[in-house]
Amino acid sequence: MTTWTDRAADRPVSLTAPSGIDRAAHHRLDEAWLAAAWSHPSTRVFVVSGGQVLIDETSDGRTELVMTPSFEAPLTEAHRYFLGTDDDGVSYFALQKDTLPGRMDASARAAGLREAGLLLSPRDAGLMVHAVALENWQRMHRFCSRCGERTVIAAAGHIRRCQACGAEHYPRTDPAVIMLVTDDQDRALLGRQVHWPEGRFSTLAGFVEPGESIEQSVRREVFEEAGVTVGDVEYVASQPWPFPSSLMLGFMASATSSEIDVDGEEIHEARWFSRDDLRAAFESGEVLPPYGISIAARLIELWYGKPLPRPGTLG
Repeated sequence: MTTWTDRAADRPVSLTAPSGIDRAAHHRLDEAWLAAAWSHPSTRVFVVSGGQVLIDETSDGRTELVMTPSFEAPLTEAHRYFLGTDDDGVSYFALQKDTLPGRMDASARAAGLREAGLLLSPRDAGLMVHAVALENWQRMHRFCSRCGERTVIAAAGHIRRCQACGAEHYPRTDPAVIMLVTDDQDRALLGRQVHWPEGRFSTLAGFVEPGESIEQSVRREVFEEAGVTVGDVEYVASQPWPFPSSLMLGFMASATSSEIDVDGEEIHEARWFSRDDLRAAFESGEVLPPYGISIAARLIELWYGKPLPRPGTLG
């Protein structure tokens, strides 16, 4: 029997393809090893600032992270993050800076994950996800949550230590559920958040609350946002989502009711779509597909049966 999880393996969710990078966590506390890795001529470094990096197009049409040898990298000691090594022994570091460096050739441009994640190779996308997540956590957790004193960076960017009370703080990841709900007519439930542009519909989603299982979270979020009750819940796939610090857990869910009653606070509108309904809405421009980088697009595609049309591909 084919499961949703089996079908999800046909095409990886964005940002989840094998990157070929070993995070080599056992080296993070080895200062001598880190210093040697940093000074090695093969080491590659890129700057992350405000969730953005520099990307550039190569002569053969690929898009790459702009990386330099460590001896050409901007100076910083406190905000140097070790990201791992590849199969050739190359070490990768990210540097957190207040601004991205300029480029003399003027061809590189700044990009965030929503753009770059669809363009970069699995290696570069994986490095960027890691760096962006660390940068956000570092910027937002400079003070000890136990005593309020300023903390210092340790473990090559993966720990913050409080020298006043001795507490150690680790990067946080917030679990969030995202689900495509279908009814007994095999229609899909899609909603539009209040701050989204007109016509932008996607799957429902929400954060897991303390003391709650992920299945309970799926059922609660769907009922809170759309007034629809859910029975069976089946896990499909996960996706790192550092906007700013989430892990999206994707599900297919079966509705046991069909009447919609949106909350009006998070969800402005929700509708049931058959496949023909959704295709017609795409063609007319009434409905805009979800952003391609999101796991939401893959969940809808699993139900829809083929890739969703992107702007300019209809007809």
